[in-house]
Amino acid sequence: MNYSMISYILGWIFNFEAAFMILPGITAIIYREKNGLAFLITMLICLTIGIPLTRRKRKSKVFHAKEGAVTVALSWLVLSIAGALPFIISGSIPHPIDAIFETVSGFTTTGASILNNVEALSHCMLIWRSFTHWIGGMGVLVFILCLLPLTGGYHMNLMKAESPGPSVSKLVPKVQSTAKILYTIYIILTIVEIIFLLIGKMPLFDTLCLSFGTAGTGGFGIKNDSIASYSTYNHVVITVFMILFGINFNAYYLLLTKKVMQAAKNEEVRYYLGIIGLAIVAIAINTREMFTSFGRAFQQAAFQVGSIITTTGFSSCDFDLWPTLSKEILVMLMFIGACAGSTGGGIKVSRFLILGKTLAKELKTALHPQVVAPARMDGKLLNHETIRTTNVFVAAYIFIFAASFFLISLNGFDMVTNFTAVAATLNNIGPGLEMAGPMQNFGCFADPAKLVLIFDMLAGRLEIFPMLVLFMPDTWRRF
Repeated sequence: MNYSMISYILGWIFNFEAAFMILPGITAIIYREKNGLAFLITMLICLTIGIPLTRRKRKSKVFHAKEGAVTVALSWLVLSIAGALPFIISGSIPHPIDAIFETVSGFTTTGASILNNVEALSHCMLIWRSFTHWIGGMGVLVFILCLLPLTGGYHMNLMKAESPGPSVSKLVPKVQSTAKILYTIYIILTIVEIIFLLIGKMPLFDTLCLSFGTAGTGGFGIKNDSIASYSTYNHVVITVFMILFGINFNAYYLLLTKKVMQAAKNEEVRYYLGIIGLAIVAIAINTREMFTSFGRAFQQAAFQVGSIITTTGFSSCDFDLWPTLSKEILVMLMFIGACAGSTGGGIKVSRFLILGKTLAKELKTALHPQVVAPARMDGKLLNHETIRTTNVFVAAYIFIFAASFFLISLNGFDMVTNFTAVAATLNNIGPGLEMAGPMQNFGCFADPAKLVLIFDMLAGRLEIFPMLVLFMPDTWRRF
């Protein structure tokens, strides 16, 4: 285990977190809020730890997949604990576990909250809360790869461990250049959304917070009703951008490089958009009588479908009051999730495609043993490694889901609350149903249950394996 390189990267995590806090610090100055002092104190703590770690001499730059998984997992833990300090120091969220839950929910772009009254927070705390979504959406280590002059062959190990999806590929030969391309697309889409929301006469502060939440597919609102009180125009804009941020960013790169036909052949994106379309129509028909017109039902259905499948978690209404069929569709979308290589969570559309194609292959083989029936995706042969890792991921996912479900059941809440709370955190969505519904919060859970859900949020964001690696004895053994 290359501890010197791990500590070096963790040092940069502390340094960058200090830099990230400049935005809420400036916000505190603009609104003359004393809570801003908490960010200054946290910045000093981060720099005091981070600068010495980055100045230490590294014995070796060799960085294998094991170190990549450990570094990513530890980085997100460090990021979350340090990010919770302003809430604790300012007294905005004095209880440490609650503060860490809120911060982990932010960085993992989950959007689950323990707060009863979000509007009681100061402006600097609200913008920090939303900004954590934007930071975590594309990944903080991807951001570091953009800026640091790192050398060696470990770049891809970091990106693979942090990026969502069954496989990660380089858009261009250099990993650092790939990271820059991804962040450039991310920033451009965020700016375009900000412009459209400003055109809708949304206040600048609200625009920034909601754009950060949409871009990271996070879902922290700055009002107690999430975004229900905003105009229909703003709902439509946010709906469109939630869906856009749920698309594989590789498709955007292909469009930018004028490879339109190659982008159009992307099966995952086609199925993703098809699932969204079918779900919207089904829910709009099912909820027609709850709204003044079919158009209104369609708009609300589109918003909630976009919010749930992209795992953003914004709420434009209390969908917990919808008919059972509509709620069942939304719960199914929680598990499907967005595309691989996007900022969305969930199991991912690509994994369901791989599982479906593998099942079809096995059925054909069972019927016709003498016929070779290879599974293909986007016209390419699915190799054994991709199929194996997908199967292992789903098995690990089911195991963690079942264990978490039983552990939080000790709270004594009803089955729907427990089931959807785990689904909402492990899939990085935010709202569930019943006591974890869109107009409720997670403050009702006991501290041990919150710790379980914190683990679920981190495991869901990091695709499970980096978090599990931390608990393997072989990980820390010197060979």
